[in-house]
Amino acid sequence: MAVTLHRGDLPADLDFGSSVAVDTETMGLKPERDQLCVVQLSAGDGNAHIVQLDRGTYNAPNLRALMGNQDVLKIFHFARFDVAMMQRYLGVVTSPVYCTKVASKLVRTYTDRHGLKDLARELVNVDMSKQQQSSDWGARDLTEAQLAYAASDVLHLHEIKAVLDEMLAREGRTELAKACFAFLPVRAALDLAGWPEEDIFSH
Repeated sequence: MAVTLHRGDLPADLDFGSSVAVDTETMGLKPERDQLCVVQLSAGDGNAHIVQLDRGTYNAPNLRALMGNQDVLKIFHFARFDVAMMQRYLGVVTSPVYCTKVASKLVRTYTDRHGLKDLARELVNVDMSKQQQSSDWGARDLTEAQLAYAASDVLHLHEIKAVLDEMLAREGRTELAKACFAFLPVRAALDLAGWPEEDIFSH
């Protein structure tokens, strides 16, 4: 595994192919308050690229272009949050997207455990550490432990997606999943606009 740190933006010539696994690290879980600090990406080849953003300016045109590229599928776990953070701080609507948490909830109805650690353990036999989850991602110099943690969150998403795709097909829920994924950027926009909890589709 190779982990490459990029400060400010991705290199312009970096090619992730037709799909890229993506995750973010932030100062907290409130987009209106907590800044976006790090975006990590992997092409599913065992390597990870970590972008430490220039907070305040967020001048990352190559990363923005990738997130908005309609020819590249972005694979997330809990895309709703990550997509909202990138709408808020990078000014980009991330699309198209795939969310392993949503897929899991559609097919793993035999459990209520849909965290990334749970999926990795059950579906691809990988035991992930979450020790650095609550560390200071706004620090100027990230530790080796932080970089390793950030990388681990994207290294297995392609494999997890492949297993979930098989389960979605088996259960006849592939098209339902695609519709949910297509709605996620709108769901993120609703969160940012002030409807994070209210179900606007309820009576």
